[in-house]
Amino acid sequence: MTSSPAGYPLAELAAAVGASMHGPSQLRIAGVNSLEDAVPGDLACLTGPRSMDAARRSRASALLVSARHPALNMTQLISTQPHVDFIRLIVRFFAKRPPPPGLAATVARGTDTRIGDGVSIGPFVSLGDRAIIGDRVVIHPGVCVGRDVTIGDDTVLYPNVSVLDECRVGSRVIIHAGTVIGSDGFGYIQHEGRHHKIPQRGIVVIEDDVELGANVTVDRATFGRTLIGRGSKIDNQVQIAHNVTLGEHGLIVAQVGIAGSTSIGRHVMMGGQAGLIDHLTIGDQVKIAAGAGIEKNVEAGATVSGRPAKRHSTALRTQILVNRLPELHQQVAEMEKRLAGMESRIRTAESRKTQK
Repeated sequence: MTSSPAGYPLAELAAAVGASMHGPSQLRIAGVNSLEDAVPGDLACLTGPRSMDAARRSRASALLVSARHPALNMTQLISTQPHVDFIRLIVRFFAKRPPPPGLAATVARGTDTRIGDGVSIGPFVSLGDRAIIGDRVVIHPGVCVGRDVTIGDDTVLYPNVSVLDECRVGSRVIIHAGTVIGSDGFGYIQHEGRHHKIPQRGIVVIEDDVELGANVTVDRATFGRTLIGRGSKIDNQVQIAHNVTLGEHGLIVAQVGIAGSTSIGRHVMMGGQAGLIDHLTIGDQVKIAAGAGIEKNVEAGATVSGRPAKRHSTALRTQILVNRLPELHQQVAEMEKRLAGMESRIRTAESRKTQK
């Protein structure tokens, strides 16, 4: 990934993250890349000893490392946290440039919309009545922003995102393509053999610094709000139902499904394809393994796995026993066969005594 042909002096990069430098300070870095794909002019990051072979083969002009490696014949920046500093350098010097400010001619604006400074809105975007768009927001083509929606500063909406009526999105939020915020919650009541829709009157609130992947769905509340807490990161194709509350700094991997009115604490992590039933309480700092089925409340700090889920240590012991089932089945079959033989001999012996 390249910034410009001229690049930046290596000394400037080192100063930006407080790294020490071994090599020519006048060397210019034009881009960043992986060890395997780097070319001359690139900076790459060596995150651990397992990558040493790749580092030796790398064509990068410089490496960001945690300690100097004399065997590597290239310039090195020494950092106590190379992976973190590598990200900092990408964000500061090599990030993609946002589109220039301005509104495409095909933007459809409702009445009384308010648009902040430095906003970029692409073609075929729809802004509903009284929508409020903060400063430096980027809205890519095909986005639908409903009536009375609020979008905070520095937020990015990628193509074909829908933020439906009255929902609120905070600042520095990233929402990837195809995600829908504020679709109706799945609520019905049965009467006289039919399913009658329960009106969904609430909203969705997305707090600051959240990132939502592609094709995520966050349903509006029946009443009140569905809440995605500050700093949470949600992967692609996650379903969050009505009236769910996700605490701050949650981490949810792809294809997780969370049913309605479940309350999730802070710093909770969920592996891919985990499923949670409705009206649960999940404590702070819980870890839910991939594929887990959560059917009851989980206390703070617990790690759970399995379907239905149980404490991870218990689930591991259970899995060991499950893996032994063929062996145990064979042992039981042999014991049954031996027992049947013993019973047959006993009956034969008793029959002989009777005959005498």
